[in-house]
Amino acid sequence: MASVSIDQVYKMFGAVEILHGISVNIEDGEFVTLVGPSGCGKSTLLRMIAGLEKVSAGEISIGSRVVNNVAPKERDVAMVFQNYALYPHMTVAENMGFSLMLKRVSKYEIDAGVKRAAEILGLLPLLDRYPRQLSGGQRQRVAMGRAIVRDPQVFLFDEPLSNLDAKLRVQMRAEIKEMHQRLKTTTVYVTHDQIEAMTMADKIVVLRDGIVEQIGRPLDLYDRPANLFVASFIGSPAMNFLKGEISTDGSLAFQGAGGVSMSLPPTPAVRNGDSVMLGIRPEHLRLSSDGFPVTITVVEPTGSEVQMVGRTGGGEEIVANFRERHAFTPGETVHLAAEPGAVHLFERETGSRVEMTGA
Repeated sequence: MASVSIDQVYKMFGAVEILHGISVNIEDGEFVTLVGPSGCGKSTLLRMIAGLEKVSAGEISIGSRVVNNVAPKERDVAMVFQNYALYPHMTVAENMGFSLMLKRVSKYEIDAGVKRAAEILGLLPLLDRYPRQLSGGQRQRVAMGRAIVRDPQVFLFDEPLSNLDAKLRVQMRAEIKEMHQRLKTTTVYVTHDQIEAMTMADKIVVLRDGIVEQIGRPLDLYDRPANLFVASFIGSPAMNFLKGEISTDGSLAFQGAGGVSMSLPPTPAVRNGDSVMLGIRPEHLRLSSDGFPVTITVVEPTGSEVQMVGRTGGGEEIVANFRERHAFTPGETVHLAAEPGAVHLFERETGSRVEMTGA
């Protein structure tokens, strides 16, 4: 196992700069996800760690060794792709042991390595089958097994679950996390799915347009997003945002359009009249006679909760989640309030977080 250090890394394709000075430290044995929308540069960064893309500037180190000019096969990393890339004419066992065979490892060691990986992933009954005889989830486990057999210092995953259906994705998420807990191998995992990032990672790196927006533990990003982008990207359903201004007439409060008003905890960084965005997560809204009016447009009962979509008097859309099975009706007006201490403030112009005392 080894740590991975990414120090002021840039990537250019011709005159176009794709990555703009990325710096991330990944500790030995840590599971880190690179998450962000399509085109943010996360897969490019992963391929640079693997050696499949050249570094335009900066340094990438695996352990104590700078690997900028080290060939991919000599970096001691194993990559699992979105496409399983299995050899159709080889059995599961042959696919998993192929990289060791190329290294001229003894048959005894190959068989032992394949058996060990197959036990971890529940593949022992499938070793004699061919890829065409497997389900999508089984094929992905074989691709993971092929990586495990190599016993690398670092695992690299490039959106490995995006070709699977919803139920299989949930199952494979758990299997990958369990595998990491057993092997303790440093893992870098790329995904655009923030649920995958939240549920699997020790640390999340949020990227946008080739820039790191925030790095932190999953719940830290959820509870204290650094800016509007992170707040909107992390969490499902997404955080609600309301435009408004700060009022210090009497007590500190947020004043929005259409009768939206909320008291705020002490916030030294704001002044009367400041333009802000107020953020509230759907699960932090509750019914209250003292709340602001919302006209219901859509009601979505999911069984475990009821999701309500509505519009404020100012025409802004707002989503609320309730554990109780309220009998909402489209067109009905309800009054909502935020749970104390559960609101977030962001500067309207820059999108940066405004720190609130006790929030």
